[in-house]
Amino acid sequence: MYAISLGDGAELRPLEIWHAEEMLANIDRGRAFIGQHIGLPEVVADLDGARAYLRSYGEKRATDTGALHGIWQDGTLVGGLLFRTWDTPSGVCEAGCWLEPAAAGRGLVTRGMRLLIDWAFLTRGMHRVEWRVATANQPSINVARRLGMTREGVLRENYPHDGERTSTEIWSVLAPEWPTAREGAAQHAH
Repeated sequence: MYAISLGDGAELRPLEIWHAEEMLANIDRGRAFIGQHIGLPEVVADLDGARAYLRSYGEKRATDTGALHGIWQDGTLVGGLLFRTWDTPSGVCEAGCWLEPAAAGRGLVTRGMRLLIDWAFLTRGMHRVEWRVATANQPSINVARRLGMTREGVLRENYPHDGERTSTEIWSVLAPEWPTAREGAAQHAH
């Protein structure tokens, strides 16, 4: 299978069902950190949960409704990048990510998402890539900014998480904006 270098010993590769043990280990290393803003650690609570999550993305890939990629640093799975939703007829998809704490702050998400957004626009002909992020998740908001996305608004108290209702910011970049936004993302990726 393919691997795309992100530099500094990091690679972007498909994350598939046979990576379930690696994914569970990744989530276990960062369970509290990852779970601050998203429910992934609850979904990947054990090996069966990891398999089910990966199977769901295998089905999304097979039906062209989503995709999942892992980020490996020096051979260890440290996070993931995904198209949570993918709607080819409308040309709209939603991107997302997670990282364990040891991998944060290295530009891996920005570099990897830049490649995936290139693919979405240039290869697949999508028109809009969305980024939805908890209003309290400053690192993810910073990724959206580095990718040249525009903040469109806030869905107030739309997401129940850890017994509270949290709000979600909507960011996006459009295909005609991407060439300029991509240049800025390239500068932030190094």
